[in-house]
Amino acid sequence: MPLASRPAPSPADAPGSTETLLAEVLAGVLERAEVPTDAHVFDDLGADSMVMAKFCARVRKHPDLPSIAIKDVYTHPTIASLAASLAPSPSRAPAPGSTETLLAEVLAGVLERAEVPTDAHVFDDLGADSMVMAKFCARVRKHPDLPSIAIKDVYTHPTIASLAASLAPARTTELVPATVEAEPPPRRAGRLAYVLCGAAQLLFFLGYTYLAATITTWAFEWMVVAPDEVHLYARAVAVGAFGFAVLSLLPIALKWLLVGRWRAREFPIWGVAYLRLWIVKTLVRSNPLVLFAGTPIYPLYLRALGARIGKGAVLLTEHVPVCTDLLTVGPGALVRKDTFLSTHRAHDGRMRTGAVTIGAGAVVGENVVLDIDTAVGDDATVGHASSLHRGQAVPAGETWQGSPARPTDTTFPTVAPLPCGRLRKVVYSLVSLVVLLAVLLPISIGGAALLLMEIPQLRAIIEPGPEALTSRLFWTETLIVSVIAVFGLLLVGLLIVLTLPRLLALGVRPDRVYPLYGVRFWLHRSVAALTNVMAFTYLFGDSSAIAHYLGRLGYRMRPLVQTGSNFGMAVKHESPYLTHVGAGTVVADGLSVMNADYSATSFRVSRTSIGARNFLGNRIAYPAQGRTGDDCLLATKVMVPIDGPLREGVGLLGSPAFEIPRTVARDSALDQSPEDLARGVAGKNRHNGVTMALHLLVRWWLVLGMAAIVACIAAVPVRLGALEMLAAQLVILVWGSLWLVLVERSVTRLQCRAPEGRSIYDRAFWRHERFWKVALPDWVMLFNGTPYKNLVWRMLGVRIGKRVFDDGVNLTERTFAAIGDECTFNEGSVVQGHSQEDGAFKSDHVWIGARVTFGVGAFAHYGTTVGDDAVLAPDTFLMKGEEVPPGERWGGNPAREMAATEGQR
Repeated sequence: MPLASRPAPSPADAPGSTETLLAEVLAGVLERAEVPTDAHVFDDLGADSMVMAKFCARVRKHPDLPSIAIKDVYTHPTIASLAASLAPSPSRAPAPGSTETLLAEVLAGVLERAEVPTDAHVFDDLGADSMVMAKFCARVRKHPDLPSIAIKDVYTHPTIASLAASLAPARTTELVPATVEAEPPPRRAGRLAYVLCGAAQLLFFLGYTYLAATITTWAFEWMVVAPDEVHLYARAVAVGAFGFAVLSLLPIALKWLLVGRWRAREFPIWGVAYLRLWIVKTLVRSNPLVLFAGTPIYPLYLRALGARIGKGAVLLTEHVPVCTDLLTVGPGALVRKDTFLSTHRAHDGRMRTGAVTIGAGAVVGENVVLDIDTAVGDDATVGHASSLHRGQAVPAGETWQGSPARPTDTTFPTVAPLPCGRLRKVVYSLVSLVVLLAVLLPISIGGAALLLMEIPQLRAIIEPGPEALTSRLFWTETLIVSVIAVFGLLLVGLLIVLTLPRLLALGVRPDRVYPLYGVRFWLHRSVAALTNVMAFTYLFGDSSAIAHYLGRLGYRMRPLVQTGSNFGMAVKHESPYLTHVGAGTVVADGLSVMNADYSATSFRVSRTSIGARNFLGNRIAYPAQGRTGDDCLLATKVMVPIDGPLREGVGLLGSPAFEIPRTVARDSALDQSPEDLARGVAGKNRHNGVTMALHLLVRWWLVLGMAAIVACIAAVPVRLGALEMLAAQLVILVWGSLWLVLVERSVTRLQCRAPEGRSIYDRAFWRHERFWKVALPDWVMLFNGTPYKNLVWRMLGVRIGKRVFDDGVNLTERTFAAIGDECTFNEGSVVQGHSQEDGAFKSDHVWIGARVTFGVGAFAHYGTTVGDDAVLAPDTFLMKGEEVPPGERWGGNPAREMAATEGQR
């Protein structure tokens, strides 16, 4: 029934009741005189998730109201139902002084409630999480009249009644207890350490670059004097093998020389211990052996670095753990791609190292974060899009999912094991090395040398005389070479990507199980590598061209309903030929289509289908078994359900996911008529076409500038050998950084701040898209973990404080972010100043106070405020509009306040 035709709502309870106070708070947020307590906040009052996040923040600050989370609002979308849910529900009364009564009293104190129903589920009904229940367990252990319990007992018996009934004199502890050291007094490095660390990092970079330049100069001079093509090939093989050996073995040797064996400890960032960690991290992650992730060579590399990797373990993740001595992976374990094995992480200006243990036969899904001091028991499973916080341990044989993870009845798909013996692994590894050393490297190295020998114009650019710099012909030839290098390679690469993978994919049939490390496995990996070229999705994304590109690549999208923004600039898959996307579906950045399932000995590819008229937010891993149909909204970082009924016509949020409204009235007001939509798409196409041209021109000018720098340095009459190459690399780094800063600052004014929303067919949004595409944000990651990144951020317009430690945060809208002094950002963290839902684009500032910590993979949406000294736990999703009070620890997906227990901070 429409709101206008309803009878007048009944008055709330007595003045000052929970219902009355909640209505007053919501009226203030909505800027209304009053709100009906039986009105649906989304459908009738036109609120959205950002408005209700502000409502939750104000409720938490109200002295007479209990704390609520955004999930409570979605579950109870009227003030009347929300107030009723906050009232204690009737339950049977246990005997005074009984174990059940005492446990309920302790839990009520932890949850800061007057009382708790003894038959309420502590997670689903009371909103507790692992941190809260760990605090509960600690208080129970200190109670003189209660037996000791462990977190496993709470997960096994998630109500007070069942927990009390299960208690017996003999208690067990968790299968793999996490060892956590006592917290030392916090101590931060000062300004002097900050400056000296930056200077030492620069010296290391110069030294390592000089070593690489020396080897490259020697190799080039030796190869160009080869008498014929046969000798050139032989020398290319020798040079490639020598370079591969040096770059592979040197990081391993330096790790043992600088650090020895990693141990669980804590030390201040910017000190000597941190400098050693940064050097080792830089070396082990730039090692060419990282390219062999997912093959038997990769575990050998980690073992050489000190990790304990069991026989037959498979690691598909490309995120290399740094403190490898603290990593244990049992025999037959499987770790999927995009998973963080965080053997180190920063917190509040200090670096902490800790163990990550994965038992025999365990499975860790895709897009998972395992914090330090976590464990996965034998034959246990951690589901996709999940996380384990510090101190969490999954018991043997159990399945956990969510962020933070908790026990679940969900059964994740398994692949039947097949014979995969040592001989198969050895042969696959040897063939992979032979292909690299005898084919790929010689073709690239020898081909470059051959071009320089056979094409005088190229040789003239590398070795020009002083008079060449004043020659118009020389600069014309340099211009032509740069055009071929950018546009020619782009066209050739596009031709290869659209043809060769189709032939390779014919050898891998869907829904058939194949053993690992065979021809089929090689074909599968080759298809994934060749069809996930970021340069093309970045060029075509956020325009009508991306749908046509993905369609030519192999996606099934018929009938294609063009929106002009069907996909963002970051989308990947394991097989484009097994990916189906329904008509009218819109996908934001960061979609990972999971077309493959694995065991420790086998794999299977399957068709993955996403329904029609869906909207998918950022950073979503969509499995082949996803249980979503048509007309769904999948929120940012949502865990896509793989069991239960097929969801249609609903929204899904969180990990694990729960239902929310598909749309709200506020966003529906931005809908377009068919005629307006056609005109909007046409205008957007024209604007995006110019944007793509600018995208290519900026990159061409960057290459042209690099070629000019090489020519100018090479034209110096004095021959300096490797020093010339070192000088060229340094000048290119400095000039390239300044050029990219200039480019971004020139398009910064195109950003659109629209907290109330704009249609994606509004020209202001098209200009914002131009800012995304023309700028090159990824180059900033070169400065991760150094003081120089703060300097670069300031040059790009970020309002950033002193001595911020940034190990890899992604700021999508740099000028929308304000960051206080001495903040700490771990790798994989994101501060995103915008969102797009269907046809609505919204953006706003993000305010981050001083000394704030973002955990690994933490994600903050637009319009959020994080107070001083606050902490966002690993894999947290802070929704738009949320306000984190100073000093609080928040975590989960979506984020809410969490109890900070000893050792888990």
